[in-house]
Amino acid sequence: MNRLLLATRNPGKLIEMQALLVDLPLELVLPRDILPNLEVSEDGSTYAENAARKARAYQKASGMVVLSDDSGLEVDALGGAPGLHSARYSPIPGATDADRRKLLRANLAPLPFPWTAHFHCTVAVALPGGEIFFTEGNCPGEIIPEERGTNGFGYDPIFLLSSRGLTMAELITSEKNQVSHRALAIHAVKPILAQIFKF
Repeated sequence: MNRLLLATRNPGKLIEMQALLVDLPLELVLPRDILPNLEVSEDGSTYAENAARKARAYQKASGMVVLSDDSGLEVDALGGAPGLHSARYSPIPGATDADRRKLLRANLAPLPFPWTAHFHCTVAVALPGGEIFFTEGNCPGEIIPEERGTNGFGYDPIFLLSSRGLTMAELITSEKNQVSHRALAIHAVKPILAQIFKF
């Protein structure tokens, strides 16, 4: 069985990636199983740069084909923030997803509603020969002031999919995996994986 290393330690991302890739004839390998201590700085200036850094670092350390991603929430009223800093938006050490959502809503509170936004994801696949491939996905919506739903992670409970009238956290997994930014980016990378692994 061909092996693909998923270069993320975010448990929410891992669950989504595993569900999105489950139909492929691949053994999905998790970092905690082979590289439990590898840390990669995500201080690049673009999503692609961050995704590539992770993919290349894990590829070099493991010798495997590696899939990584970088993603963020971009809110129009905040000039695209938190964007690349979505996971590190709160200055509080050890901040939780709830802390970040609370800060985002506080920053938006004085600004005119609706608060249009979109989720963005860039996926990178790094090969042992040094070659790297990228795909992207975007999911439009808006931020709402109250949290709704218990599925998902991150900003999902306050991200409303206008076309469905539901937040990302109100969708069941199969629904989210049709419309999310990560789902779109991973669906786009599947033909690339098929070429790499010859299936």
